Amino acid sequence: MKIVEAGGFAVVGRAARTSNAKEMSGQGAIPKLWMSMPPDRGRIALYAEYESDEHDAYTFVLGSKAGQGLSAGAGMVMKKVPRGRYAVFTSEQGPIRKVVVETWMKIWAMTEYERNFVADYEVHDERTADPDNAIVDIYVGVK
Repeated sequence: MKIVEAGGFAVVGRAARTSNAKEMSGQGAIPKLWMSMPPDRGRIALYAEYESDEHDAYTFVLGSKAGQGLSAGAGMVMKKVPRGRYAVFTSEQGPIRKVVVETWMKIWAMTEYERNFVADYEVHDERTADPDNAIVDIYVGVK
């Protein structure tokens, strides 16, 4: 893990309001959003609008960085990722569903830094082209 100044961009994509409890129940919205989007090596998975912390509801947006002057089309939303201080966690290499969950488990156990619950995001770039052999960076907003 390393601390960086990051953010300062917008994400355009499809959104759902969910919670970790709902996602772990097998009735979550996140897998459905992933299945509804065409493959793209430039995906951002954004977690924002937290009700309080990782135990309550948040908005999940699956999309791409927005370019200058773009707006959200029908069925899409645009959410801003504020510039700020982020702890960056890089997953192990392996099946994407496994390594992302394992990395989030490390984040939930993090004690060195206090999360701010403003915005967190996963970067799904060229290292996720092979979903069975992927590496994902997860940026977690910290105080």
